[in-house]
Amino acid sequence: MSRVTNKPASRKRRRKILKLAKGYFGVRKSRFREANQAVMKAGMNAYIDRRRKKRDFRRLWISRISAACKLTGVSYSKFIFGLSKAGIQINRKMLAEIAVKDFEGFEKIINVVKSAV
Repeated sequence: MSRVTNKPASRKRRRKILKLAKGYFGVRKSRFREANQAVMKAGMNAYIDRRRKKRDFRRLWISRISAACKLTGVSYSKFIFGLSKAGIQINRKMLAEIAVKDFEGFEKIINVVKSAV
C-alpha cells in the first residue's frame, strides 16, 4: 500500500507561512521552521499591540488635556469632575483635539466647567 502524504495541502500551508514571513531577516524568511516561529511570534505581538494601542492613545489624550488645563490653572482631575457636574458629555479624544487645535474653544469649556463647580 502506498503512503499518503497530502502533499498539495502541506505545500500550500508552507507557502502561506513563507509568504507571511517575506521581508524577515536571515533564515527566518526562507526556512519553514524558523519562518513559522517568527510568524507565530509576530502574530502574538500584533494581537497584544492592538490592545495596547488603545491604552497608549488614551494616555496621550489625557496628557494633552492635562497640559492644556495647567495652562489655564485647573488640574486635570478637577476639570473632568467639572465636566460631569456641568453635564458635558465629550470624550477625551475630542477634548484633546480641541485643546491642541482650538485653544480658545477649550478655554470656553474650562470657563463652563469652573462655573459648574
